[in-house]
Amino acid sequence: MPSQVTDYKCPNCGGPLHFDATAQQLTCDYCKSNFTVQEVEQFYQKKNEEAAATPNQFTQEEMGWTDEEASHLRAYSCPSCGAQIICDDTTAATSCPYCGNPTIVPGQLAGALKPQYIIPFKLKKEAAIEKLKGFYQGKTLLPNAFKEENHIEEIKGVYVPFWLYDGTIDADLAFEGTRTRVHTEGDDEVTETSHYRIVRKGQVSFEKVPADASQKMSDQYMDALEPFDWAKLEPFKMSYLPGYLADRYDISDKEDEARTDERMKNSTVAALSATVMGYDSAVPVRQYLRRIDGQASYALLPVWVLSTKYDGKQYLFTMNGQTGKMVGSLPMDRKKFWMYFFIIMAITLLVSVLIYFFGIAR
Repeated sequence: MPSQVTDYKCPNCGGPLHFDATAQQLTCDYCKSNFTVQEVEQFYQKKNEEAAATPNQFTQEEMGWTDEEASHLRAYSCPSCGAQIICDDTTAATSCPYCGNPTIVPGQLAGALKPQYIIPFKLKKEAAIEKLKGFYQGKTLLPNAFKEENHIEEIKGVYVPFWLYDGTIDADLAFEGTRTRVHTEGDDEVTETSHYRIVRKGQVSFEKVPADASQKMSDQYMDALEPFDWAKLEPFKMSYLPGYLADRYDISDKEDEARTDERMKNSTVAALSATVMGYDSAVPVRQYLRRIDGQASYALLPVWVLSTKYDGKQYLFTMNGQTGKMVGSLPMDRKKFWMYFFIIMAITLLVSVLIYFFGIAR
C-alpha cells in the first residue's frame, strides 16, 4: 500500500540521501554515492505521485486528538521503520524522529501548492555556526557569559515559503520647491525666495519583491535576510529537500500583496524624489501611486534557524542559506551599559572642564 510520504534512499545501498549544499547533489550517508537532482527526481517521480494521491492513514479517533489538534496536526507512517510521524498541517519535508531518515510529504507540494522555484542551500550547518560566532564579535555590551557558555540548542535548515511579486507602479508626484538668493541693495541685505511647482510622473517596474508566506516566521527577520541572488532560482524539484525541513505556504499571495505593494510604492517615491535636484527645499504636496499590473510566483528559499538559551530566555537567529547574512537579537549586559555610560559621561565632563579653564586662562 502506498504511503503518504516518501523517504529518499540511495539506489545503490538503500541508505538515506540528503542534499549536499557544497556539491549541489544528493549524497548517500552510507556509501557516499552522489546523484544529480535530475537523476533522483526521475527515480522517485512515481513514488511521489503515489504519495501525493494517498489519503491519510490515521484517523482523528485513532490518534486520540481533539478537534482543535486535528485541525492543525497530521500523522504519517515512516516508510523506513513504520513509526508514526506527527507534524503540523503545513510541513512538507521533515525527518523521522526514530530512524532519522529524511521524509518528504509530496501532497503538501502538489497541484496548486507546488512551488514554481527554489533556491537550493549553498551553505552548510557548519557555516551557520561559524557565522553565529562571528555575529557575537564586536558586540561590546554582550554579556561575557553568553559568549563563553553559549551552546546552540537547536539548528535546522528550513526551506521557507515566499511569494515573489512582479509589478509596475504608476506615479504622479508634485513638490513645492524653493531657491533662495541673498544680495545687497545699497545698505540693505535682500533675501529673495523663488517658488516652483515641481512635477514628476512615471512608471517603475519591479521584479521578484519577496514576502515570506509562513506564519511561523517573523516578517522582520525574513525581510532582514534579503537580498537573495535571484539569478540562482531553479525550477522546483522535490529532490532538493531531503535533509532539510520545508513548509508550504499558509499566507496567500493576496494576503501578502499589501506588504509588497507598500515596498514598491516607497521605492518609487524615493527614486522619483531623488531626481528633484537644484533646490534649497522641496516639500511633497501631492502623491498619487497605484499598481497597474503584477503577478506573484511561489518559491522556497533557504534559511538556517538557530536558537540558544541564556538566563532563562530563548534567543533566535536566522541566516540566509545562500549568502550567509545573519540576523537575530542579543542580550545586553546592563552592568556594562552603565559602566560605559558613566565612563563616557566622566570623560565628557573632564573635557568640558578643561576647555572652560583653558578659556579663562587665555
